[in-house]
Amino acid sequence: MTKPGDGDKSTESLNRLRYERRLWNEGFERVMGLDEVGRGCLAGPVVAAGVIFKAGTFIEEIRDSKTLSLKDRRRLGREIKAQALYWTVQWCMPSEIDKLNILQASIKAMNKCAEAEQACPDYLLVDGNRFKSGLCPHQCLIKGDDRSMSIAAASIIAKVYRDEWMYDLHEEYPHYGWDTNVGYPTQQHFRGLKEHGATKYHRQSFRLRTDKMID
Repeated sequence: MTKPGDGDKSTESLNRLRYERRLWNEGFERVMGLDEVGRGCLAGPVVAAGVIFKAGTFIEEIRDSKTLSLKDRRRLGREIKAQALYWTVQWCMPSEIDKLNILQASIKAMNKCAEAEQACPDYLLVDGNRFKSGLCPHQCLIKGDDRSMSIAAASIIAKVYRDEWMYDLHEEYPHYGWDTNVGYPTQQHFRGLKEHGATKYHRQSFRLRTDKMID
């Protein structure tokens, strides 16, 4: 574990701790970073993660998961889980997404993290600009996965978890390219939909460009 202010850390990295540092100084002890992945996908769940670090924890390499290689995401995911006071992964399946809409399903998945057993957050730092929770105070941060270490840590854990889920589903449904696009809209994904139809893991409320269903 490294501490903020060691002197050899970049200003950019330290800035990712400014929200947590302020909250820790105000007496909040269980600040949970929340993020979700998979909102723009045609298939698969929307997955959220919540991470709580002990006050003073600083892992310099943590940043927006989209800027990291698969190898680095996996490595950092293991480090985050080892150093976190608490972490959890929750999700909403396509049927819930179709029922609620993707925004509300994303919020629900993040609330599941905050309300998970033994989580007990006293403040939430949430990626994005839309969130609602009566559990405890929260702050939304646009592009929070590059502004808050806790949110970035959540983005890494959520992305690794969801990507692995889609890689496994690819073995059962190999026509859509989920081993590379993990459910996002690509030419290969739309070609698979046109030729084979949609699966139970596709979001029927999204534009799938097919009326065919399998399963």
